[in-house]
Amino acid sequence: MTVQIGYAAPFEASDLLAVESGVSWLVALLTGNLAMGLSVLSVAVIGLLMLGGRLPVRDGLRVVLGCFVLLSAPVIAAAFVTAGQEIGQAPSSPGPPPQPANPREDLPPSAFDPYAGASLRQD
Repeated sequence: MTVQIGYAAPFEASDLLAVESGVSWLVALLTGNLAMGLSVLSVAVIGLLMLGGRLPVRDGLRVVLGCFVLLSAPVIAAAFVTAGQEIGQAPSSPGPPPQPANPREDLPPSAFDPYAGASLRQD
């Protein structure tokens, strides 16, 4: 009778599933109802502090921008992925540039000079 002592590989599929489920839980926590509620409360408190003059407007706008980025992170990431896929595609050969239907004539030269004699005294 032989006893096989085997060690599991550090990156087996079961371990990856655990990491993936942990990351998805964290993403759901940071972009879900809890994050939405905390963002609403923080914007309300920051607004009251700005109205009272206890917080500069610049710092308040940073909080609002941070809430916006936090809550729209999945949309921003999807836009980057889509843009990356479009860049990776082969460029299509564009045709010749379109010609205007009725090209405009050249304008006649103007004799008006707004700066002529501006620094000269007229006595």
